[in-house]
Amino acid sequence: MKHTLSVLVEDEAGVLTRISGLFARRGFNIESLAVGPAEQSGVSRITMVVPGDDASIEQLTKQLYKLINVLKVQDITDVPCVERELMLIKVNATSSTRTEIIQLAQIFRARVVDVAEDALTLEVVGDPGKMVAICQVLSKFGFREIARTGKIALTRESGVNTESLKIVEAKAS
Repeated sequence: MKHTLSVLVEDEAGVLTRISGLFARRGFNIESLAVGPAEQSGVSRITMVVPGDDASIEQLTKQLYKLINVLKVQDITDVPCVERELMLIKVNATSSTRTEIIQLAQIFRARVVDVAEDALTLEVVGDPGKMVAICQVLSKFGFREIARTGKIALTRESGVNTESLKIVEAKAS
């Protein structure tokens, strides 16, 4: 199972190196990693997606707390969250396929950010599922390049679990 970890750390040189070193020593792969300033000055938030079972993630969390600059570790996998990712995707686009690609991009609320004679670059923002879906739809045109930021997430103060709402809506349909 994939777990999403939200880690608050002191914003100092070498923190990310120590954390990635810990993961490497334990044989964990980090599937997604995003780092940026948090709400407090001098604190950064690291959001990671890591595969593992509950017991191994719990052990990893304990090991993270032993690192000097780590302030807080949360496994937010099963907590209601707002999750987003940014992806830039360069798609092959001929004059005959350009209109179809733009129409598909509009369905996903993607923006065209660059146009060339034989390619379009799209900016897509959304949850990780949206990234997978748009890639599946556009794959028939062929990709030149893809760049993804990795998932960022914050827990929902409202406590509303949108995943459970999707399940309820699907059953009602």
